Order: sequence, then structure tokens, then C-alpha cells
Amino acid sequence: MKKHNTSSTQLKKQLLPRHIRMIAIGGMIGTGIFKGSADTVGLAGPAVIFPYLFAGLLLLIIMGALSEMAIAYPGHNMKDLIERAFGTRFSFIVGSIYCFMWLSVCVIEVIAAGSFLQYWFTSIPLWVLCLICSLILILINVTSVKSFGEIEFWFAGIKIFVIIAFIIVGGAILLGVIPSDNSAQHYLHNYTDFVPNGWTAVFATLLVVLFSYGGSELIGLTITETKDAEKVLPGVVKGVLVRVVLFYTLPILIICGLIPWNEIDANASPFVQVFETVGLQGASHIMNFILLTAVLSAANSGIYGCTRMMHSLAQTGGAPKRLSYVNKQGVPIFSLLVTVVVLLFGTYVVYLLSDKAFTYLLALPGFTVSLVWICICLAQLKLRPSYKNEPYFKLWGFPYLTIFAILVLSISFVTFLFSEGNHLSSIACVTFLVLMVICSFFVKKERRA
Repeated sequence: MKKHNTSSTQLKKQLLPRHIRMIAIGGMIGTGIFKGSADTVGLAGPAVIFPYLFAGLLLLIIMGALSEMAIAYPGHNMKDLIERAFGTRFSFIVGSIYCFMWLSVCVIEVIAAGSFLQYWFTSIPLWVLCLICSLILILINVTSVKSFGEIEFWFAGIKIFVIIAFIIVGGAILLGVIPSDNSAQHYLHNYTDFVPNGWTAVFATLLVVLFSYGGSELIGLTITETKDAEKVLPGVVKGVLVRVVLFYTLPILIICGLIPWNEIDANASPFVQVFETVGLQGASHIMNFILLTAVLSAANSGIYGCTRMMHSLAQTGGAPKRLSYVNKQGVPIFSLLVTVVVLLFGTYVVYLLSDKAFTYLLALPGFTVSLVWICICLAQLKLRPSYKNEPYFKLWGFPYLTIFAILVLSISFVTFLFSEGNHLSSIACVTFLVLMVICSFFVKKERRA
């Protein structure tokens, strides 16, 4: 009987390298670029490209540190590595914050999916469309982890194909290769007002941009379900980094060229607006459908990240033991049920707040992404001198790059807390953090061997 209980809490190694590559991309390329980019461009203008590039540099440091530690300590996921560095209590706090992040991300992506559906179904309330999207995601995640990996592979593949097509078509319109209502010179003129609201506004967008890149660390949770994870991880990390930076920076540049920064509608996707602006109405419907699959993909990755972190917490006493139970398909079914409850609650929030829900919730992941990334860097600083076996991949520039990332993320975190527009979100995040710190004193102190 004891043997059965042990096996029923072990995740299955069914994910392939192509799966984790797409899971990471699926988590990173979602609402942040497809809808959140309207807010960042509207605030900073074309100069918003710098926060996206700068966040890409931070992403490189975080992913490199995570990959290095995973090779040095085989079989350890992100939470395990933090626990090895700072103990069970600290890892419980970080793990809980990470669950909080992905739960809020799932709700945000579902709201975005509902808003994309409203492009066609204008008479249906947003909360009803969000509920439909939630049910679809729940059905996907009840399947085996291998099936989840395959679905996410194709989900993420669609959005990558679309962004590449958008870059090609948008670039051709921008340069006058494809005829439109305006000349190429007219579009290029949109770049002249490069920093319309000053560099302070440019820096203020960094937190939203960090949320956009948040999800890269999801690779740190796939380790326990990936065959030969330590061997494939560095290659996957390098491939994902290049693609993500390109998939963010080039589309943003094209959007800023085709639509003046102060004419972008914050309530709609800039991608759809671009096609409508140049008169390609049929293409905008196709784009809206693909954007819908894109945000569903991001929410799908979010559910995966949340359930796996709950499972990891439960295995070390940081959450009810029942949440570590894995069914025959390899799914932490009770952790999934908790996520379902939160998604349904998120739908209720949409019902109460309507369009304001997205704005209120968007700031929450930025808070948690900053904290989790800081903790990953701190863990690398602590663990690097104590590696028993030298990993074949090591982050260059240590410890200077790691310290640099910690300082920048800390400044961004503090700026978020005291930003005038984030008071409600700051109170919610700090309250949750304080509660988790208090709860950590009641967690059984265990360390992984």
C-alpha cells in the first residue's frame, strides 16, 4: 500500500525536448505581446522597444542561471533548487508566490481570450465567453502530460507561424512592397516621435514587459517530466531566447510604424488593428482567431505551471499532501481542481468588474515575476560555490551579471509597489506575500537530500 501511494505522487517523464521548447514559448508569447503591447506602446511610444530588448537581456541571465543549476543538481526543478539554497520555508514562500502568479496569469489569458471572442460575438457577455474558454482549458489539462505536450506544441506552433507571417506581411506594407492606403514614407514618419512621453514613461513599461517575458522559467518545472532534461535543457534555453526576443521586438517595431503610437486602441489587439488600418478586413478575422488560440496556449501553459508547482509544494509539506496525488494519466488531478476553482472565480470577477478586470489583474504577475526571478538569481549566487560536479554549461560573467539582474529586478519591484496606478494591485500582492510568510512558520521543515 505504501508503494502504491509513492508511485501515485510521481510525475511521468513523457515530455520531449520539442514539447518543453513550445511550453516555454507558449507561456511567454501570449497576452503580453498580443494585447498588453497596446498599453506599453501607448505609454512609451516606439521607444518601448528598449524595455523589450532590456528584458530580453534579463531573461538570458535568468534562463542561464536556471539551466546551470539544473545540470549541477539533476532531477531538481526550480522550487527544489531554491529549497536547496535557502531551505523549505523560503522555497514554500517562493512556490506559493509562483502559484499565485500563474493563477492570475491564467485568469488574465482567459479574459483576453473572451475579449477576442467578443470581436465576433458582440452580444454575448464577456464572462460567458470566459467561462467557455475555461472549460476548454480544463478538458485539455485532464489528459495525460504527453497529450498536453502535443496540444501545446501545436498551440504554440500556430502563434509562432502567425507572428512570422505578421512580420513578413507587416514589414512588406511598411516598406511599400504591399500596396496600402498610405505610402512607405508616411509609415516611416511614425517613428520620428520616438520618445513622446519621456524616458520615465519608457522605464515605467518595464514591469509590464517583464510580465510579457514571464513564463520562461516554466522550463524549470518541466525538468521532472522530461527525458534526459539535463542534456537537452541548455540547447532548448538558447533556442527559446533568440526566438522570443525576435518575436517581441520585430512585431512591436512594425506596429509602431503602421499605427501612430497615440492612435492604438488599448481595448483591442494591435495586431488586429494593424490589418484593419491597412484595409485587410478578412485578414483581421483570421488574425483574431489565431490570437485567440495564442492566449489559450499561454493559459494552457499557466495551468501546467501552477499544477506542477502545487504538486512540488505538496511533496515537501508546503501544501496538503492530497495535492501531490497523480492519476494514471500522470496529471496532478487535485492540484488541477484547485486551479479550476480559481478560473471559475476569475470568471466571476469578470462578471463583476467587466472590462476593468483585465487592467486590475495585469499588474499582479509583474510583481511575482520580479520576485521569482530575483530568487532564481539569489539561489545561483548561493549554490555556485558548492557544486559537487562542475556543470558543462555555466552562466558567463558570474557573479557580475547575476548581481546586475538582481539590482535591476529589485528596482523594478520597488517601483511597482509605489507606482500610483498600482496601489490596489500592490496591496493585494503584499497582503498575499505577508500571509505566505506567516504560513511558512507552520510548514514542516524538510530538506531535499
